[in-house]
Amino acid sequence: MDHNEQHTIDLSKVVRTLWDNRKRFYKIWIWTFILSCIWILPQPRYYSCEVKLAPEMNGEDVGGGLSSIASSFGFNIGGMGGMDAIYPELYPDLFESPEFIVGLYNIQVTTKKGDVSTDYFTYMKNHQQSNPLTLPYRWTMKKIKGFFEEEDTIFNGNGVAGINSFQMSKKDYDLMNTVIEKISCSIDKKTSVISIKVLDQDPLVCATMTDSVKNHLQDFIIRYRTSKAHEDVAHYQQMRDSAELEYDKAMEAYSSYCDTHKNAILQSYQSERDKLESELAIKQNSLTAMETQLQATKVKLQEKTPAFTTLKSATVPVKPAGPKRMLFVLGMLILATTIKGYLIIKQFII
Repeated sequence: MDHNEQHTIDLSKVVRTLWDNRKRFYKIWIWTFILSCIWILPQPRYYSCEVKLAPEMNGEDVGGGLSSIASSFGFNIGGMGGMDAIYPELYPDLFESPEFIVGLYNIQVTTKKGDVSTDYFTYMKNHQQSNPLTLPYRWTMKKIKGFFEEEDTIFNGNGVAGINSFQMSKKDYDLMNTVIEKISCSIDKKTSVISIKVLDQDPLVCATMTDSVKNHLQDFIIRYRTSKAHEDVAHYQQMRDSAELEYDKAMEAYSSYCDTHKNAILQSYQSERDKLESELAIKQNSLTAMETQLQATKVKLQEKTPAFTTLKSATVPVKPAGPKRMLFVLGMLILATTIKGYLIIKQFII
C-alpha cells in the first residue's frame, strides 16, 4: 500500500452515522449531567477577597528616574544606592516563607454565621468543609498513610505556641502548604502596586484574613526598613542614659563639695571646686550631645518608616468565586460528547 495515498472522508456519511447514533448521545448527556451534578453540587463553595496597596517610593535612588523607566519595561536595575535587599518583586516569595505563614496562625477569625470563633490555625485545622463523596477515599488514604508515617506531634490546644516554623510536624507542614495555596501576592512591575488575594470557604473569614495579611505584610516591611534605625535609637538611648548617669554623679559630687566648703578660702579648696565644676561642664556637654544625637536618630527612624496607601480595601464578598458549577457541567457534557463522537467516527479517519 502506498504510504502517500491520501484518504478522503465522506462528511455526509459521518454526519449520517452521528445522527443514527443520536439516542446514544442522549443517554450519555443524561448520565453525564446527573453524575456531574452529583459530584459538583456537594463541593464546598469558596470566596475571594483582594486588597491593593501602593507602597511609599524610596527617594534615595541615585539612579534618578532611570530605574523607574526600566521598571516600566519589566526590568529591575540592581546595584543602585539605597535599594532595599527585599524589594517589592520579592514580596510574593515572602508569602511562601514558613515564618511568615506561621505568623498568621494567631489571627482571630469568626465565621459569617457566628458558629465558629477561634484562631486561624484551629479554623483551618478543624473547621474546613470537604466534599462528602470523597470521605471514603480520604478515610482509606489516612489509614494507609498511618502504617508508613511516624506518630505526629499532638497540638497542645494553646493557640499556636507549639508550632515551630523551623521544625514542623507532617500535619503542620501540610496545613502550611494549604494556607500558602489560599493566600497569594502579586506585584505590578510598572506601578509597584501590591495585590493580595485570599480564598476561603467563609466570606467573613476571607475578608478578615485579607485585611490581616495586608497588615502583617506592612508590619514586616516596616520592621525590615526600620531595623537599623531602631538599633541606632536603642544605641544612642543607652549612651544618653549613661551620660545622664555620669552627669548626675558629677553634679552630686560638685554640690556636695560646695556645701561642705562654703567658707573655704584656701587655694587648694578653690582648685578642687574648679576641677569638679569643669568635670560637671564636660558631663553636661556630653549629655547634651547624646540628647541631640538621640533626637536626630528618632527623626531618622520616622523618615525610614514607610507609608502605604490602600487603593482597594477588603470587603466581605457577596458572591462565591467558585466552583463554577454550570461551567463544570457544561465542560463535562462537551468532553463526553467529544469522546463518544470520536469513538463513533474513528472508523472513518483510520
